[in-house]
Amino acid sequence: MKTKPDPNSLLGHLIELRNRLLRCVAAVLLVFVAIAYFASDIYALLAEPLLAVLPEGTSMIATDVAAPFFAPFKLTFIVAICLAIPYILWQVWQFIAPALYSREKRLMAPLVFSSTLLFYAGIAFAYFIVFPLIFAFFTSVAPEGVTIATDISSYLDFVLKLFFAFGLSFEIPIAILLLVWSGSISREALAEKRPYIIVGAFILGMLLTPPDVLSQTLLAIPMWLLFEAGLWLSRFYQPSTDDQTQEQEP
Repeated sequence: MKTKPDPNSLLGHLIELRNRLLRCVAAVLLVFVAIAYFASDIYALLAEPLLAVLPEGTSMIATDVAAPFFAPFKLTFIVAICLAIPYILWQVWQFIAPALYSREKRLMAPLVFSSTLLFYAGIAFAYFIVFPLIFAFFTSVAPEGVTIATDISSYLDFVLKLFFAFGLSFEIPIAILLLVWSGSISREALAEKRPYIIVGAFILGMLLTPPDVLSQTLLAIPMWLLFEAGLWLSRFYQPSTDDQTQEQEP
């Protein structure tokens, strides 16, 4: 008779990890199927910030034969992943929670929730604040005689890079809280490195955004402000000296 693997063994952990990964994939596919019908509408919503500032009589184009079909569905799949992130993070939490101390559980649960909201906030900031500004700037500086006709696939790749850059940059407070709480660095040491952090924010903005000063600045300034927010919040997440004496919960 086939015996069930011990859940505390390596094989048991691998089986559990596989099952949770399959659940995450299934969740993404279910969301994708549910919203696939609206793929064109989702792309139209994404293109709105650019279409609003295009000169009259111009529009977006598709230089690849299959682009009108694949670009909206590629975007829809990315949207499905973003919508499924809370469930994916919950599966990750369920997998790692048994290995955490009680104090770590009390810390990680709000951080997982906050990191999700911050990632969404970064995407919203890019869509509602950054896109209208940079697209208006790009269209206004086009040389005379140049017709602006953006390819839909190129536009999708461009905005997805910015979404990722802003979503990731908005996780800075979470990273600071974890560094301070784990004892990797103190609040005082971070505060002393503020000038280097500001310079690093502008360098990172240069690397993560298109090569124009406006989008780099629009990413670097929020990163600096988020650093300050994380530094202020870290005073409530000081490392505890008795963590090692806690008993690990099953």
